[in-house]
Amino acid sequence: MNGHLEAEEQQDQRPEQELTWSWGHRPRSALDRVKAMAPPPPLPLTPSTPLLHGEFGSYPARGPRFALTLTPQALHIQRLRPKPEARPRGGLVLLAEVSGCCTLRSRSPSDSAAYFCIYTYPRGRRGGRRRAARTFRADGAATYEENRAEAQRWATALTCLLRGLPLPGDGEITPDLLPRPPRLLLLVNPFGGRGLAWQWCKNHVLPMISEAGLSFNLIQTERHNHARELVQGLSLSEWDGIVTVSGDGLLYEVLNGLLERPDWEEAVKTPVGILPCGSGNALAGAVNQHGGFEPALGIDLLLNCSLLLCRGGSHPLDLLSVTLASGSRCFSFLSVAWGFVSDVDIQSERFRALGSARFTLGTVLGLATLHTYRGRLSYLPATVEPASPAPAHGLPRAKSELTLAPGPAPPVAHSPLHRSVSDLPLPLPLPQPALTSPGSPEPLPILSLNGGGPELAGDWGGAGDAPLSPDPLLPSPPGSPKAAQLSPITEGASEMPASSGLPPPTPDARVAISAGGPPDHLLPPLGAPLPPGWVTMEGDFVLILAISPSHLGADLVAAPHARFDDGLVHLCWVRGGISRAALLRLFLAMERGSHFSLGCPQLGYAAARAFRLEPLTPRGVLTVDGEQVEYGPLQAQVHPGLGTLLTGPSGCPGREP
Repeated sequence: MNGHLEAEEQQDQRPEQELTWSWGHRPRSALDRVKAMAPPPPLPLTPSTPLLHGEFGSYPARGPRFALTLTPQALHIQRLRPKPEARPRGGLVLLAEVSGCCTLRSRSPSDSAAYFCIYTYPRGRRGGRRRAARTFRADGAATYEENRAEAQRWATALTCLLRGLPLPGDGEITPDLLPRPPRLLLLVNPFGGRGLAWQWCKNHVLPMISEAGLSFNLIQTERHNHARELVQGLSLSEWDGIVTVSGDGLLYEVLNGLLERPDWEEAVKTPVGILPCGSGNALAGAVNQHGGFEPALGIDLLLNCSLLLCRGGSHPLDLLSVTLASGSRCFSFLSVAWGFVSDVDIQSERFRALGSARFTLGTVLGLATLHTYRGRLSYLPATVEPASPAPAHGLPRAKSELTLAPGPAPPVAHSPLHRSVSDLPLPLPLPQPALTSPGSPEPLPILSLNGGGPELAGDWGGAGDAPLSPDPLLPSPPGSPKAAQLSPITEGASEMPASSGLPPPTPDARVAISAGGPPDHLLPPLGAPLPPGWVTMEGDFVLILAISPSHLGADLVAAPHARFDDGLVHLCWVRGGISRAALLRLFLAMERGSHFSLGCPQLGYAAARAFRLEPLTPRGVLTVDGEQVEYGPLQAQVHPGLGTLLTGPSGCPGREP
C-alpha cells in the first residue's frame, strides 16, 4: 500500500476507555479491561499534524482520483486526476461536521477494491446543514484483503479522532481498538413542538446516529409523566445513556424519575442527553453553545446537537432541588420562574401548535397585560462570585419570618407500557413499520442499522457500477448488543417505594414530584427563619428567574456566563416600574446575551447557592423547568454535578489555519 491509502470507513464506535469517559460508564469491569489493554502512549498531536496520507480512487470507479490527508481536525481532499485543482472545492471536511464513517465492499466478486465512506453535514450557503456522503476507493493493492485492511486503518483512525481517543504512538491502527457500539435509550415525545418530533427523529436523528454506529432502543411516550415512570424500571447498567427527543419537559421527567428510584445515587449518574424537537429547547441551546456552534433554531439546532451526541463526551450537570409549599420536592436542571416568564410559558400553551413561535406570541400578549407581583426573595450568596455580567445592586439584609406547615408528596400512578422501536434484540412490541438490524429478514429500504451505517441507495449505487454493501470493521464481540440479550423494559412499580397514603396534589400542581435525592443541607425548613448570611429583598417584581444553565430558550441567553457545573443558581429579577418598551428591549438583547449591558435600573442579578421565594400576591403562576407547580412559597439549593449530561466535545469548531 505504501502511501496508497484508498478507502476508508467505519461505524462510529468507541474504545472501552472512551466509553468509560465519554458515556459515563461506571468504572467496574470496563476500567479493568482498559488497564489490562495497556495501550501504547498517544501521539503528540497539533491541529495540523498529518496522520495519514495517500491516494484514493472514487466511486463510481470512472471518477477522479484524490490525495487524502487526515489531520486531527479535518480531512483534506485534493483532486489529482484528470486535472489537479488549483483551488479545490469542497476539499476540506471538518471533523466537527462528520457524524461517522464506514467501510464497504462491492457486490461484484471481481472487484478487489475496498471502499471508505464518510458522512458529513456541512453548512450550505444559506447557513443550514445538508447531509453529504463522500465515498473513496482503496485500490492500491492486488487483493481485496489488503485493500480492506487499508480502508479499515483509515476508518479506525478517523473514528478515534471523532471520539477523542488517543492513537497509538508506534503501534498499528487496527479495528481492534474499537469496542461495542454505545447503547442509547431514545425517548421520543411524538407530540413535541408542533407535533413534528417523530418525523424529525425518523428523518434526521435516526439516520445520523446510525451513521455514527450507535445502537439504540427508541420508545415513544404516550402521556404526561410516562418517561418518569419508565426510567424507574430500567436496568440502567445495560445502557450508556438516555436521550430525550423532545423539548425540555421530557428530560425533566427522566431526571426526576431517576431520582425517585431506591438506587437514586447511582441512577442519577446515568448520562442523559437532549435532542431538541420541542417548542422549548433551552438546554439544547446551551449544549449547542458549549459545542462551539453558532446559535441555531429548528432543524439546524437538532442537527448540531445530533452531531455532538455522535461525537460522545459528557459533562457534570448541576441540579436544583426545589421544595414546594406542600413540602414535596422536585429537581430542576433549567429554571424556576415567577411572574412574566412563567405567565408567558403557561399561558402560551394554547398556542403549542405554533412551535417556538408560541413564546413570541405569548410575549406580545404578556406585554399588553403587564402585571407586577409583590414578593420576597432571599438567597445565600455564592462564596466566590463569578464575573458578574453587570454591577451588583446593593441589597438590604433581612430574615424571613413566614411560617408554613410542610405537607407530604403525592403518590405515583403507573400504567401499561409504551410502543417502541429498536435496533437491539429487546423483548418489546414493535409498531409497524419498525426499524430493524441488517440481519433481519425485512429491513427498511432507507435504513440498515448496525451493519456499517445507513444504506442509502443514492450513496452507494453508481450508474453502471456494482452497488456497495456495508463491510463492518469488526464482528459483534461478546457483550455487544447483538450477542447479549438485554433485560425487558418495564414500568417502575416494582422498584418504587410503597405508597405512603399521602393526599393528592393541589389542582394546579402539574409537575412530577421526586421523593429521593440528596438532603438540602443549606436550607432550613420552609417555615423556619433563615440563617445568618442570607440576603433578603422585598418589593414589587415583574419577574423573578432562577436559572442554572446559560439559556432560557434556544435563542435566549439569560445567564451568558453560566456553566453546566459552576455550582451556582443564577438569580435574575426585574422590579416593578419598568416600561413595556424597556422590558421588550431586555428580551431582544437577551437573544445575544447582552441584556445586562443595557444599564436597566430595574434589572438585578445575583449568583447564589440557595434561595427562597415567597410570593405575597395571592394569585400567580410558578414554574419549574417550564412545568407549572403549586403556587406558594418555595425554596431551592444547588447540588453541584449531581447529574451527567451528554454534551459532546467542547470548543469552537472552525477551520484549520
